[in-house]
Amino acid sequence: MQLQDILFSQGFGTRRVCAGLVQQGWVSVYQPDSPEPAQCLDASMDFAVEGLRLRVQGVDWPYHAKAYLMLHKPAGTECSQKPSAHPSVYTLLPAPLRQRPAKGALSGVQAVGRLDQDTTGLLLLSDDGQFIHRMSSPKKHVPKVYQVTTKHPVDAQQIKRLLAGVVLDDDPKPVLAAACVQQDACRIDLTLTEGKYHQVKRMIAAVGNRVEALHRSRIGDLELPEDLAPGQWRWLNVDELALLT
Repeated sequence: MQLQDILFSQGFGTRRVCAGLVQQGWVSVYQPDSPEPAQCLDASMDFAVEGLRLRVQGVDWPYHAKAYLMLHKPAGTECSQKPSAHPSVYTLLPAPLRQRPAKGALSGVQAVGRLDQDTTGLLLLSDDGQFIHRMSSPKKHVPKVYQVTTKHPVDAQQIKRLLAGVVLDDDPKPVLAAACVQQDACRIDLTLTEGKYHQVKRMIAAVGNRVEALHRSRIGDLELPEDLAPGQWRWLNVDELALLT
């Protein structure tokens, strides 16, 4: 693949812009077994993309045909590209990830589902539409674990009701938790396999309690790493991606 096309596919701008980056000396390519990249001034030069690593404007960038990311969402952010009252989680990502070309109307990576502005924890992002659908569709029943801190102590009857199913205002069909594990008097780990609007908060309210803090710790078999601080993101590696398939 030509270098300008590689850069375009990674979100570095139009093909003309990408060719300009190369011609201005802003792009270097890592060679096998070389600790430092070599500058390339020919935008039409062909490279094998498998395992390709670039340095663009001083930043190392591994080639990915599709983007699969995890982000530790901090409180006070919205999972929207057009936020209403708080900063967008997309501002935590570098520009190329927000500009990756796509066939649809939206470009760049998209959040796999959404978390409320005050909810923290594991958020997946991708530009793979099939992956997004598979992970977010209620028909796929992908389990998601939430650490819930409540205002009042959680009793056995409330846990029983969460597991049996509670009726939310807009849906006559009971919504139930796949699992509910009590960690202490006011904290439970709640596992859900579908995602409705404010679902955890509404379920807790339905059993007579209130959510004070909410944190998503796991999606499928993928847990939020302890070393990924709020606001940080990284690429999913092969093993982590396998936990979601």
